[in-house]
Amino acid sequence: MSKVHTMFERIARIPLGRHVFSRFVSLRAPYFSTIRPLITELRPGSCTIVMKDRWAVRNHLKTVHAIAMCNLCELTMGMALHPGMPSHLRWIPREMRARYLKKARGTLTGRCEFDPGRLHTGDNDLLVTVSDSSGDTVMDAVITVLVSEVKSA
Repeated sequence: MSKVHTMFERIARIPLGRHVFSRFVSLRAPYFSTIRPLITELRPGSCTIVMKDRWAVRNHLKTVHAIAMCNLCELTMGMALHPGMPSHLRWIPREMRARYLKKARGTLTGRCEFDPGRLHTGDNDLLVTVSDSSGDTVMDAVITVLVSEVKSA
């Protein structure tokens, strides 16, 4: 089990633990703090993150901005990928293909789930879906991640 997954499991048990963990993640990767993520589930190959609809992530149509949802997708994918990544491998996102399917309003949930045993060096396509509070998919994204060997120093 990775340090990130172990930390999540420990912290998630205490009151407001998921909020504390999510804030810690946002401090480590400050750009993601713009969406104020709440990581509700985390295990190797699976992550669920909730993002509230608020003024700061809205566009001129009073819907959640497309790029805010892209941020949700990238963070959800990265958090699902990180705990199951063997220590001799590393990853970096190379491409995101996003489809906006419905106007996004209200609390949104990003979900990424895949079999970590199927990861391989080279390009891996990971699917992330974003749904609204009624369960309708408002966006999905396929993120291509390059997995490579860690170079020795």
